Amino acid sequence: MRYLTSIMCGLCLCGLLLDGPQSAVAYHSYVLSVQQLRAGLMKASSTSAKGFVLVDVRSPEEHASGMIPGTDLNIDFREMKARHRELGAKLEDHIVVYCQSGHRSNIAAETLADLGYTHVYNVVGSMNAWTEAGFPVSPGR
Repeated sequence: MRYLTSIMCGLCLCGLLLDGPQSAVAYHSYVLSVQQLRAGLMKASSTSAKGFVLVDVRSPEEHASGMIPGTDLNIDFREMKARHRELGAKLEDHIVVYCQSGHRSNIAAETLADLGYTHVYNVVGSMNAWTEAGFPVSPGR
């Protein structure tokens, strides 16, 4: 049952991700709004069953100041190529990355796509957009 729930949550997120604004013109990763991310997080029965890996690519110091609830890992965007295996993701798994404004997470998303990950999403506006929308922030680890 837990496996089925995990699959269903992943499919719900896929539907949200694929219905929203995407860009693959000059890049080979996708974009995701904070509203779409929040909806995907809210549909999951638990953070472990959300159907995607959520990664904060800011520095450890920035991460310590607060993170999006449900964040799985903090990997500085400059270390993504060397540390991507820590994601524990298969190349076809869904990976969502965010930073403070969206610039560094775009770099991280493209790095992951260059490594062969096929479903990588950059959160537009990232933490700035998340807090501006009034969404909750969890203490960093």
